[in-house]
Formats: sequence, structure tokens, C-alpha cells
Amino acid sequence: MQEGVFQQSRGPIGWDGKTLKQMRKETDEISKETGHYAGLRTLPFKESDPIRFEKIFSKLRGGVVHARETAKKVAASPIVEQEGELCFSLYTPDADSIVTSTGIIIHVGTMGAAIKYMIENDYEVNPGIADKDIFCNNDNHVGNVHTCDVHTLVPIFWEGELLGWVGGVTHVIDTGASSPGSMSVGPVNRYEDGYQVTCRKIGQNDVLSKDWLLESTRSVRAVKYWTLDEKTRVAGCHMIRDLVLDVIKEEGPDVYKSFIREIIEDGRRGFVNQVKTMLVPGEYRGVSFVDVPFKDLPVHDYAKVNSIMHSPSKIKVHKDAKLEIDFEGTNRWGWHSFNATPVSITSGIWVMLSQTLAPNDRINDGAYYASEFGIPLGSWLNPDDLRSAHANTWHSLVAAWSPLWRGLSRSYFARGYLEEVNAGNAHTTNWLQGGGIGPDGELHAINSFECAASGVGASAVKDGISHSAALWNPEGDMGDMEIWEMLEPLVYLGRQILPGSGGAGKYRGGSGWQSLRLGWGTNDWTMFVAGSGHMATDCGLMGGYPGAAGYRYSALDTDLKERFAKQLPFPQGADVDPDNAEWDTVIEAKTIHRDRQTVSTEEMFKDYDVIMNYLRGGPGFGDALERDPKNVAEDINAGYVLPRYAEKVYGVAVKEGKYGEYTADEAKTIKLRAQIRKDRAKRSIPAKEWMKQEKERILNKEASPQVQHMYAGSFALSEQFTDEFKGFWDLPKEWMVYEEDLNVPTYGAHINRFKDNK
Repeated sequence: MQEGVFQQSRGPIGWDGKTLKQMRKETDEISKETGHYAGLRTLPFKESDPIRFEKIFSKLRGGVVHARETAKKVAASPIVEQEGELCFSLYTPDADSIVTSTGIIIHVGTMGAAIKYMIENDYEVNPGIADKDIFCNNDNHVGNVHTCDVHTLVPIFWEGELLGWVGGVTHVIDTGASSPGSMSVGPVNRYEDGYQVTCRKIGQNDVLSKDWLLESTRSVRAVKYWTLDEKTRVAGCHMIRDLVLDVIKEEGPDVYKSFIREIIEDGRRGFVNQVKTMLVPGEYRGVSFVDVPFKDLPVHDYAKVNSIMHSPSKIKVHKDAKLEIDFEGTNRWGWHSFNATPVSITSGIWVMLSQTLAPNDRINDGAYYASEFGIPLGSWLNPDDLRSAHANTWHSLVAAWSPLWRGLSRSYFARGYLEEVNAGNAHTTNWLQGGGIGPDGELHAINSFECAASGVGASAVKDGISHSAALWNPEGDMGDMEIWEMLEPLVYLGRQILPGSGGAGKYRGGSGWQSLRLGWGTNDWTMFVAGSGHMATDCGLMGGYPGAAGYRYSALDTDLKERFAKQLPFPQGADVDPDNAEWDTVIEAKTIHRDRQTVSTEEMFKDYDVIMNYLRGGPGFGDALERDPKNVAEDINAGYVLPRYAEKVYGVAVKEGKYGEYTADEAKTIKLRAQIRKDRAKRSIPAKEWMKQEKERILNKEASPQVQHMYAGSFALSEQFTDEFKGFWDLPKEWMVYEEDLNVPTYGAHINRFKDNK
């Protein structure tokens, strides 16, 4: 037997002669039994020597952040180098997060889940876990968000004993899916999702295996970017491993062992304290929806369905400060690219909470141990079939988090934390993607990460920030145009704020924006977009409007070559007023797409074809009729709002000055708003009457096929949700909507669990 193949022959590598599986089991059991991480009712190290404790924390925290900032300079991909789409985290031997860097911190949980998978499946025995090994994972069902998030995992040994792990992740440009780009839309099952690696050992003695290098680079399109991304991850992991070993040399292994457990319990306590301080005990319910228009796409027949992803959620704040988040009622997973997994939704929640509820540097698994999640099996959040596809999980995740923002914000508002209120972040679309032969003659793929700079929702005291961030990476940056043009055969015709993209309200949501791209130097080039179009997924808060819904624009086989030669007008900047589109008057093309089909699949693009990338605005807060009229006029002058919406939405009478500037007429505005309020009251009806009308529609099943299909999937998975729905609407026991009774393609084991006893 080759030395190192079966690590177990040299004995367990965990602490005190234990296997990693034994350590994992003991940690889970004692944490559950005591309510304290690893049973730590006290923090003896921190309490006896707090300065030394904080010194170690600061050294490790600063080290992982430094490693991230240094390692990302190795990358050539703008997704990493420009947008910062990477993260590093340090773990205990049994895979609990100790400290993490900045960046896409959703992967604090996903990389930990991958290490736990290795522990549960006896990697300690086969293939063995040894000093200077390198592992890789991007399997969504093991621990990941979507296939393009690739993990590098490195163990940290001290004198033959495993003292921890370090993990690094980058969002790569391409994974060899059935269509190019990192977040493909065409895949509808796992086998089209791209190159998937399940916790594989890819290197020994700090050297990547030749078979891995050959296989992985032959499996993706953007080879040089894949290669440099991997070097980025390995470099960062090794920097952090060296830092940890230096700390152990200085402090001793026993001190390090005490510290890493106490810092997680300290993180748990800190999170509990924040819940007590900022939230009001009780239940906060919400819901969101996102459209999946696949009926007319060139996909498998069983996937040709226009459907809706249903995201009901309940936040329960217990009196003991335990935070419970339940997604009971979520509908089925589907044959599309947008399914998620439990670790992606739970880990992503920490990204959200770290921006409001726990905005400190103690981001580790302590918060996880202070919380509880309900994620129904068989739902799109937790598929019960390995065949589910996950290439574009963020399409649904961003929508699912929207009601959580609103629920938490209501609690912040009740406590008086007005600046922490967030009406919700924008649905970060459209994901402009594609690939082919680039100007350099090499096979390539693109994924425009300009969407890292979308609009932010309004707070309870001020407007949202425009074109600045994304929920999944609060350091978001749209990137330099020159850098994107180096990567992509697409020249910019302009970047510009899109008026009206931010949701109206007393405080306006941050505005979104658009970029318009021209094909230049293309060869066998395809592109497509992915985003919500028919639905506003990010509702406003306390009367605020949602951000504008999505749409797509592209023009193929254009006359732009001739226009440029003759110096004639051509599309530039933004599609400022889509209802009165100027672009369509200054371009001729055989094919123009201007519609809400914002989920598309590959389409050929040539030189002088154009495509728009639309980045959404955030939702608003409060009644738009309460907005200061002067602010509305300023919004028009700054290009955030179109003049006609001043009166229609905000009830503000404006007048245009000599030089095109707008001012508010306050006297006329008072009268106008009074009339709008009268009109509101006139067309309103009592809630009881409205519910009576809606009940009749429900009994008669008058909802659209998509809505009926959505609810049928929720009913099939959850008896609790079914009973709550029927109870709320006072429906007869025999009333039901079954999936099999709808004219919808079905494939796979979609069985209604409760049909027989209803």
C-alpha cells in the first residue's frame, strides 16, 4: 500500500487521539445539549487574559483579510480582481468557522459544509488527509451555492495532529456548462451544469497533481482565468496556513485550541446580544416571488414551463433571543437553473445579517449555533433529487431574502434603529453572459459582474444608495469599462443611470443603471441574459414602491457599421425612457428584442450587434406622497426620476425653468396630493369585502396557470402550509389544487404526499 493513501493506518488525526468524525459528533451533541458552542458555559481564556485573546483574534482576522487582498492580485479575472468575488475562512478541525475575510462571505458556510462532508464520508481513511494536501469542491449538493464557486481546502497540521482547515473560494468565469459563462441558463439538470468536483484531493506536498491540471483545464472554456483563479485560492490558503502556524509557534498549540473554540462561543454570545438589543420578540411573516419563463426557450420538453418560485418565510424572535427562520410553504424544485440548497440559503442569510444585525468582525459559526432554520425537503431550497440544476442559484436566492429584509427592518424600526432599516436590496440582474472565440483567437466565456453595483433599498431616514452594491457582496463595484473591454469582445456605447429604476417612496430606493455594449472582434460568439422580468421581486417597505421590473434589449444584424462611417446618430448612454424609446429611432436591425423575456438562452452575436445590461434599483420606504417636493425636483434634475412621474407617482407639481431645470410648486402640490388621497379613498374597499371577493376567485380557481402551479407545488410539499392557507381563507376541506390536474409538463418523482387524506 502506498504511504499516505490510507491515513487511518497512522492513527486518527483529530485531537487527543480522536477521529474527525468523533470530534464532529461530540461538538454537535454537547453544543445542542448545553446551548453553548462545544459546551463552553464560560470563556476561561478570554476572561483570564482578554488582551492576549484579542491579540490572537486581531492577528488571525487581519491575516485572512490580508491574504485575500494579496491573493486576488494573482487573478486575471475581473470578477475576482475588480469585483472582489473571493473569500477565505479559517476552520476548526471539525469544520466550524473561526474567522473569515471580507468578500463573498456566504462561503463561510459552504466551505465548512464541504469539509463536514469529507469528515462524514471518512476521508480521514480514504483518500487520507495529510499535511500539505490540497482539496477542491464545487458540488452544490455537498456544500456550495452554484457550480462556478470553486473551493480550495487545505488542512493545517501541527506535529501530526490536525488543528484546522483553511478554505478559499473564487467565482470563476466558466465551468464548462452546456452554455458559456459562470451562471448559465440553459442547464435544467445536474448533468448540464458544468464541471463538478466533489471534495477531491487535487494535490499533495503543496503541489497540484498533473492529472488534475490536465483534466480541469480541458473541462472549461476560459482556461487561463481558471488557472490563475486556482493559483489565487492556493496562494491565499497557504498564506493563512503559514500565519496560523506562526501563531501556534508563538502561543502554543493548547492556547490555540482554547482560542478557536472560545472565539466561536464568543461569536454566538455576541449574536444573541444583538438579537436582544435590536429585535422585538414575535413573528414576522413575508413572501416574495420570482418568475421562471422557460416555456418558449430551447430546452428539454419537460422543462418548457412558465413557473413561479414561491418564497414564503417566517422570522420568529424568541424571548431567549434564539432566531428562527422558517421557509415552510416553499414550492417544488424545478427543471431550471435556479434551484438552491440549504447551505446556500442559510449561509447567504449571514451575508444579509452581517450588514445590519451583526455588523462586526466576529463573523463565524457562532451565529449559526444561535439560530434555527426550517427548509422543507423537496422544495427549490432543498431538492430531494441529485439531478437538480444550480447554475444560476442567485436568481432565486436574492428574491427569497427580500421578505427577510422587510421582516427584520420592521423590528429595527420598532426598536428605533432607523438607519439599520433597509427596504431591501435590488434583484441583481441582468446577468449578461456568453462566450465563443475572443479577439485573441482563444476559446473564452464572459460573465459581466457589473451587477455587483446595483441600487440599495431606502432606509427609514434617507434614500437608498444608487448603483453601489449587491446583497451578496457589499463591497460591490461595477468595475472599470477598460478592464471589461480587455476581457470581452464588447465595446461600451455608454453607461448611465436609468431614471425611475429605484422604487418610489418617502425615501427613494437607490437607482439602477444600464450599460450598452457593441459587438467588436467577435467570432462564433453567443450571449444571453438572466434576470427577473415579469415580477417585482423586491417589494418596498411601509408603503414604498418596488424597484422597476426587468426587461431586455438587444439588436441583431444592425446598420451601425454604416452609421458610424457616415457619422449618423447611434444608440448611446441609457434607454432613458423605455416607454418612449429613442434607441429604436436611431438604429435599424433585422431583429430587435425589447420585452420582459429576461431569461434567455444562447443567441449568436456578431460585430455591430448591440446588447443592453440593465442593473436594477432598490425599493423605496414610506408613502411616496410624503416625499419632500424639493427632493422630487432634485431627483428630476439629477436624472433619477422622469418628469411625468413627479405628478403621477409623487403627487408633486413641477415646472421647467429657462435652462431645463425643474422646481416644485408647493401650493399646487398640496392640492394635487389632497386630490390623490381622495381618489385613493374613493376606489378603496373594506378589507373584509376584498377578502370576500378574493375567496370567490380562489374557490373558482381563477388564478393564472402559473399561480395555480406554484401553489400546487407548495400544497404537495407541506400539509402545514396547506392547512394554514385553507384556514386563512376559510376554504372547504375538499378544496384543493393538484399538480397532476394542471396542464403542465411533469417529469420525475413529483408526488402529492397528502392527496389521499385530504
